[in-house]
Amino acid sequence: MVARTWLSIRVELVSGHGADLWPRPGRVFAAARSHSFTQLASAIDLGFARWDLAHLHLFTMSDATHVSPLDWWDGEAPDGTVDGHVTKLSRLQAGEQFAYVFDIGDDWAHLCTVAEKRIDPLEELGEVPDRPVPYWGWGNLPDQYARRWDGDNGESPMPKRPARGLSDLPPILPWWGEQRPR
Repeated sequence: MVARTWLSIRVELVSGHGADLWPRPGRVFAAARSHSFTQLASAIDLGFARWDLAHLHLFTMSDATHVSPLDWWDGEAPDGTVDGHVTKLSRLQAGEQFAYVFDIGDDWAHLCTVAEKRIDPLEELGEVPDRPVPYWGWGNLPDQYARRWDGDNGESPMPKRPARGLSDLPPILPWWGEQRPR
């Protein structure tokens, strides 16, 4: 048994791509105090189904300190920003709240809350991972570009659904596609 030394961080997606979300989808992450903010950002992005990861991100702490990978900003990081590659989660306190914004521009904004009690990763996850990981979640996750289907340009009408449910699928599973006599 590992001691209860890991943080449990609740992350709720508040808004993004010009829309406020309600109810807010969320994830709860397990993270060691030795993990960096950059590692937490990567876990959040994957936990919220982001697939285009080539975007700036920024944590804003309750004391207004900004945390972000400085090498991503080309010298243009907001004044006073500390490097997310080296800043560890050990700076977080129980009950502390802070914000995380992915994709400066589309502004996918998250409220992060550190749980009052620490967790044992073996007890919660069954292992001790080498990076922060989600271990609970809820809600519908929007596509980061608000696309509803492959080829959606934001103006096209919704494609028509096949008349018979899943009839457009190959019959790999018994309830898919047109059933062919054997």
